[in-house]
Amino acid sequence: MILTDKEILGAIENGEIVIEPFRRISLGTNSYDVHLGRWLATYNDDVLDTRKHNTVKTFEIPPEGFVLTPERFYLGVTVEYTESHKHVPFLEGKSSIGRLGIDIHATAGKGDVGFCNHWTLEISVKQPIRVYAGMPIGQLIYFTINGDVEVPYNQKKSAKYTEKSDKPKESMMWKNFEEKLFVEVGSE
Repeated sequence: MILTDKEILGAIENGEIVIEPFRRISLGTNSYDVHLGRWLATYNDDVLDTRKHNTVKTFEIPPEGFVLTPERFYLGVTVEYTESHKHVPFLEGKSSIGRLGIDIHATAGKGDVGFCNHWTLEISVKQPIRVYAGMPIGQLIYFTINGDVEVPYNQKKSAKYTEKSDKPKESMMWKNFEEKLFVEVGSE
C-alpha cells in the first residue's frame, strides 16, 4: 500500500520518515516532491569498467542553469536528505520532467528500509535542456512493508551508499568484486 499525505505526515511526526528540509507545499496527495540539488557529476572516463572504481568530476550548477546533453550521462542529487525506517521509498520522475525528455533514474528507483541520505539521480536526456538547482525533479512514494526487517540498509555491512553527502555518489559496483559478491560463471 502507498502512504497518503496524512500517513506521510504521521510517519514524519513519529520519526519513521525524515525529510530535510521539509516543505509542506511539496507534499502531494500520496507523494513528496524532491528537488535538484546544486551538484552534478560526470564520469571522467568514456569507457567505464564495472570491476574498477570509476571516478567522477563534480561541479556546481551555476545560477543561470546548466545545459544537459544527450551525449553525456549525469549524476545529480536531491536537495532533500531523507530517512525511511519503516517504509520502502520509491523515487519517480515528475511527469512535467518526463515530458521534457529527462529521465532521473536508470534502474535505481527503489530505496530500502533504513536508507538515510540524499538521493543520487541517474540523469539522461533526449535533447539538450537547461536545468536549475532547486527545480522540482522527482517525487518520493512510500510503501508499507509486511513484516519486520532483519537488518535495515544503514546497518548492513555490505551497504555502499551510507556516507552522508549532498553531492552525487558514483557507482560502487567495483566493491562487489572486492567483496567477492560477483558469482563465478563457468562455461559448459
